[in-house]
Amino acid sequence: MSRAYKVHNPNGTYFLSFATVGWIDVFTRNNYKDIVVDSLKFCQLHKGLRVHAWVIMTNHVHLVVSVQEQFSLVDVIRDLKKHCSKAIIKTIANHPTESRKEWMLAIFKSSGAYNPNNKEFQFWRQDSQPIELFSNEVIDQKIDYIHNNPIVAGFVAEAEHWIYGSAVDYAGGKGMIAIDFL
Repeated sequence: MSRAYKVHNPNGTYFLSFATVGWIDVFTRNNYKDIVVDSLKFCQLHKGLRVHAWVIMTNHVHLVVSVQEQFSLVDVIRDLKKHCSKAIIKTIANHPTESRKEWMLAIFKSSGAYNPNNKEFQFWRQDSQPIELFSNEVIDQKIDYIHNNPIVAGFVAEAEHWIYGSAVDYAGGKGMIAIDFL
């Protein structure tokens, strides 16, 4: 991984993106998105995560985040992704009516076989590409990008109508996750 895509400033604010292997549209089902939401909330309460903006799309997640001083962003994101991947794969495997179960699990298993860091499955792609946000202009740009993702994808006409994101909070409403406004 390039030096440009590593967390160098532990007190920095970062734009992160992580996608499912094969860009599989796992998050077309709310129960899988809810696992990510619950994991983000847990990390806020117990791991010092500050969520400034977020969105869950069909096959990827975007975040603008930082952590409280005594915590490590690298550790928090590692734990978040690990927990989400295990919980989602378990939910897929145990879901009695998941029509895509066999082929999704086969892809996750095949991807895991190529990565020595995995015991069996790989859910997330390895390229999270954290980008430190140095200025208010860049922060605003990334937050706008996050909030406009569902519009660009054609899911909603107004960003705040996408409930799996923070645009509702920025529009004055109350979303699913507590937002630390910058």
